[in-house]
Amino acid sequence: MNHFLDIHKTKPDALRNIIDNARLIKNARAGRPKGALDDEQALTGHVVALIFEKPSTRTRVSFDVGVRQMGGQSMVLSGSDMQLGHGETIADTARVLSRFVDLIMIRTFDESVLHEMAEFATVPVINGLTDRTHPCQIMADVMTFEEHRGPIAGKKVVWTGDGNNVCASFLHAAAQFGFDLTFTGPVQLDPEMEFVGLARNAGVSVQIERDPIKAVDGADLVVTDTWVSMHDAQSSRERRHNMLRQYQVNDELMRHAKPDALFMHCLPAHRGEEVTSEIMDGPKSVIFDEAENRLHAQKAIMRWCLDI
Repeated sequence: MNHFLDIHKTKPDALRNIIDNARLIKNARAGRPKGALDDEQALTGHVVALIFEKPSTRTRVSFDVGVRQMGGQSMVLSGSDMQLGHGETIADTARVLSRFVDLIMIRTFDESVLHEMAEFATVPVINGLTDRTHPCQIMADVMTFEEHRGPIAGKKVVWTGDGNNVCASFLHAAAQFGFDLTFTGPVQLDPEMEFVGLARNAGVSVQIERDPIKAVDGADLVVTDTWVSMHDAQSSRERRHNMLRQYQVNDELMRHAKPDALFMHCLPAHRGEEVTSEIMDGPKSVIFDEAENRLHAQKAIMRWCLDI
């Protein structure tokens, strides 16, 4: 059974197959028939449970639309609907859902919820996000980079700001796709050393550079994410802003990257905080291609999980 739990837990050839199929799926919907992969009826007769303990816009819409475009049916369930781990154990929920649906996508807080769901489900489980990783987003990001600049292997990616769950999945992807990654941010927000070590052990360069100007030198791609969560208290927001202000992605920072460097952000963005509007709306930005490619990448992930 093909669970899609994290990038480093999926074999590189499977990841490459997913990216290639995502491109074919996108071409098919754009009316470009050359090598297109017909997905109109791929999920006919299949029901996909979409579980959201954590609120979502892009993940919810992209998965829901993706299932429908492939002829399947989606069932969207919120954390309040399910009361995961409260009224019923996660293991029992997984067992019951597996009797009703063909695939489960879960967006949750604690990574252990995802793992327990996958352990006891008898259908494939997809990680739609946890507090620790966000693999579907990075599959879309790799797809987006390669659309614009060709193979990502051997390229330099710079993550600036908070070494959060999205950064963690970028480190996993560096190991599996063979690109180098530099993190620049305050020491308090460094990415997990376990994930840094995983990428280094795979033979790629992972650097930590406190000076953002030095970090982006030679960068092919600069990536950031929000500095604060919707759940953070005001006092926490102010501390994080003070800590991260020098890591804002702006015109001055991007001038030190390669002339053809791209900019990505998984969205939603707080314009004027982690990134300026000039960069978001400028020629280096591919953020809306990146957002669209969540749809195509996730359709390919669902097909891989179901082997169809």
